[in-house]
Amino acid sequence: MTVTRFQDLPLADRDREWDSAAADKRVRKWAGAEEQPNDKYRQAHLWYDADDADEFGAYKLPIADVVGGELKVVPRAVIAAAGVVDGARGGVRIPEDEISRVKAHLAKYYAKMGDTPPWER
Repeated sequence: MTVTRFQDLPLADRDREWDSAAADKRVRKWAGAEEQPNDKYRQAHLWYDADDADEFGAYKLPIADVVGGELKVVPRAVIAAAGVVDGARGGVRIPEDEISRVKAHLAKYYAKMGDTPPWER
């Protein structure tokens, strides 16, 4: 189980809507991962279960979408993921010792957005 490496992806417009299911379809196509996940697909997520890396269900906390042919982090996805990591919507089922690393990853994108993560307010 592991937190993905910080990619420092460009940000999409702050007002861009976030639809994780639609984004997942675009990311799979962009990554050439229609049959199974690959390294490019992984870039769109914050966490995955390395033991099941060849299963789409192993990937959690998506934060990116394909915009203009480029993978970009969607600010509303970052906000949604931060809420889930902080306990919203029942939280996320990942190892407790990896939560702080996920939060650190999210905090980098919050800084890039010129904002502060909710757990630091």
